[in-house]
Amino acid sequence: MDKKGLSFDKIKILYAVLFLVTGIGVGGFSFVLGKSYEAILRNIVVAFIISGTIIFMLLDASSRGKEGFSYDNYEKRNRFIVVYIVFLVLSCVFSLIPNQFWPYLSIFVILALFSNSEIGMISGTCFVMLSVMLEENGSLGELFMYVLAGAVAISMFRDLKEDTKIAFPTFISLMMQAVLLVAFNVLFLNRTLGIKILILPILNVMLNLLILLIFLNMFGVYVIRKSNDMYMEINDAEFSLLKELKDKNQDEYFLAIHTAYLAERIAMGLGFNARAVKTCSYYHRIGIIDGKMDWDDVSHYYSENNFPLEAIDFLKEYMVPSKSVPRSKESLTVQLSETVISSIMYLLKKDPNANINYDQLIDGIIDKRIDNGELNEYEVTFRELHEMRKILKKEKLYYGFLRR
Repeated sequence: MDKKGLSFDKIKILYAVLFLVTGIGVGGFSFVLGKSYEAILRNIVVAFIISGTIIFMLLDASSRGKEGFSYDNYEKRNRFIVVYIVFLVLSCVFSLIPNQFWPYLSIFVILALFSNSEIGMISGTCFVMLSVMLEENGSLGELFMYVLAGAVAISMFRDLKEDTKIAFPTFISLMMQAVLLVAFNVLFLNRTLGIKILILPILNVMLNLLILLIFLNMFGVYVIRKSNDMYMEINDAEFSLLKELKDKNQDEYFLAIHTAYLAERIAMGLGFNARAVKTCSYYHRIGIIDGKMDWDDVSHYYSENNFPLEAIDFLKEYMVPSKSVPRSKESLTVQLSETVISSIMYLLKKDPNANINYDQLIDGIIDKRIDNGELNEYEVTFRELHEMRKILKKEKLYYGFLRR
């Protein structure tokens, strides 16, 4: 059995254990709380349905590979399992404390960032449901309040990046939670609005704020910034994979190095994703090492060397473009840069002393793509194309280095 198959078998066993632990755990806690046998049976059945649904969603996401999960959660699925078990226990414990003090807003965010938005939403809703069912006098109002607040929080934090400002999403999420908590007291419990009614909502907001700040900081350091560190490693010209390419074919190696420089200059000048552009320039022809250029034959290089998912997506788009989806500006940047560099290197190889009109060469390359409609496949504006042309023409000094 191969490594991948063994890993999948372990995942299935882990999910089976998770399924049993959820049902047995909820049933055992119901028994300790002194619930009736009818209530215990109901809670066990609901717990099995809940865990079965979440496991189905996890397997469905896994079947789509890395695209089925957010961030690096496809490779780190154990993270979700751990937080699932922790929050399963907490959902039972929450039934023993005032419902207005439950920090479910943060729990929804954590579950979503450790899986994907859909799984986070469903699993968070299920945990709230368990807490309500295990309460002595649980109500629909509690479920309404926390699920709605959780949905807002997930939508606010679903696309976190290193430069994302979290102040506004945090403020909106906490304000929504505070409003719903007050509304719950007034509308569902028929209490009179006053200072006392605000105490628990304020404490709830403070607790959620503390949890969010701690978690988001750790998530940024160990998940989001880790991707940046990986970019720095693989975008080093001395990275082992590039050195292997250099040993195999020096012409291809120098083509990649020069293309990466030029593409990065364009990307930085126009505000494109410069890191991904540089990675794509370096590695879209890495199959030269084995003499195989198909995506299925080279994708293992990217996964084995822990390329960021974003970089892999750009590489796949560049190497296996979809006819139904416009290609990115980053893809065009790499394509134009490589064409310019390879054209100059070809002319110099024929005649090292050739007098090359770089402006004419660049105009010819771009105009040809305009005339044959090739640029219709890219989501690029005329202004951006004009700026690309200008930047390419400004690099004449660098082109002179190719003669050496």
